Amino acid sequence: MIADWASLRALALSLGLPEVTPATPWGHEVLKAFGKLWCYWAYYEDAAVFKAGFEEREMLMQADPATFFLHPHYAPHKLVLVRAGHIDPDWAKARLVQQWRDAAPKRFLRDWDART
Repeated sequence: MIADWASLRALALSLGLPEVTPATPWGHEVLKAFGKLWCYWAYYEDAAVFKAGFEEREMLMQADPATFFLHPHYAPHKLVLVRAGHIDPDWAKARLVQQWRDAAPKRFLRDWDART
């Protein structure tokens, strides 16, 4: 299980996805994909932040409240928090790849998919 930002960051970078860059908005390190926030740790909680639609977020929190939760700061956004030490690496990899694909321009994905 992933327990901290350093481990999540290492996992994200190990995916070898192009157009991923480090940044420090608000004084905290994050990873961006195609200039958009992609992988980061919550500032208010000891947890990773992942994108999730409002309905999916509710489903995740109801299905496993020990793992998935929400801080009021993130409530207006399509995000869910995943507690440190509860982050399954396989789940995180799949989610990060999907989030990377969601951030990528369609033209880039077309070329990327043709090459891989």
